[in-house]
Amino acid sequence: MADSFQPLGIRVLTVSDTRDQTTDKSGGLLWEQLGGAGHELLDRALLPDDLLLLRAQFAAWIAHPKTDVIVATGGTGITSRDVTPDALAPLITKHIPGFGELFRMLSYAEIGASTIQSRADAALCGGALVFLLPGSTGAVRLALEKILLPQLDARTKPCNFAELLPRIRG
Repeated sequence: MADSFQPLGIRVLTVSDTRDQTTDKSGGLLWEQLGGAGHELLDRALLPDDLLLLRAQFAAWIAHPKTDVIVATGGTGITSRDVTPDALAPLITKHIPGFGELFRMLSYAEIGASTIQSRADAALCGGALVFLLPGSTGAVRLALEKILLPQLDARTKPCNFAELLPRIRG
């Protein structure tokens, strides 16, 4: 296990038909918190709820050798426009079901049974970890504080995603 912080290369994607860079609070929070934690912020994009555009963006970022982590916010609901998990699905190498399960469990304490409407998810795609979060700022804050910031820090014990990346790619 690492005794010191190891910055990861992170990309942030906001999926929305209604937001732009100036009104994207959830993507902004991800950018601010992940950068503030010491990670290397590689790119930030905002795309509409369009399956093919999202899949192309995910594929390009996953293929880039500096990408360790992609965090997407938005498009994880159950309406016809919510296609983020569907866009990622063909690119998944290994599904990480515990992330969505844990997120919904933690979210239940804040929003009750409404959490069942979320398709928050995570997966390993090639050598990159990809996390799909709801679009609300509260959901992003919850995921950051309770799951992502600790798991993306190589100092977190007993284990974390950061320490696994070299073995995943090895």
